[in-house]
Amino acid sequence: MGTLEYNSSRPAIDIEDVTLAHLKIVIGTKLRRNESFMMTWLPKPEVPSGRLTIWVHPSIPLVLEFDQPTVATIDPKRVTHMMEQLNSRGELVLDQL
Repeated sequence: MGTLEYNSSRPAIDIEDVTLAHLKIVIGTKLRRNESFMMTWLPKPEVPSGRLTIWVHPSIPLVLEFDQPTVATIDPKRVTHMMEQLNSRGELVLDQL
């Protein structure tokens, strides 16, 4: 279980390493293009009430920490699906990936 830490203002988000590896590609692609977007998730999966949304912008620090030292296998179809979802609605919803 890896983590995604954004702007160091909240606790890091726990994300499975495989999903985090795919997010790294999607987020990196958008930020490299200077494209900002919203990202939403359930802060505590066991408590489905409430959601958090952040505005992801190239100037805000982002840290991805993987538990495993090996690089996860990337599924190009999953990356394509994530990019299509993000581009069609302008928001990346982590619990719907």
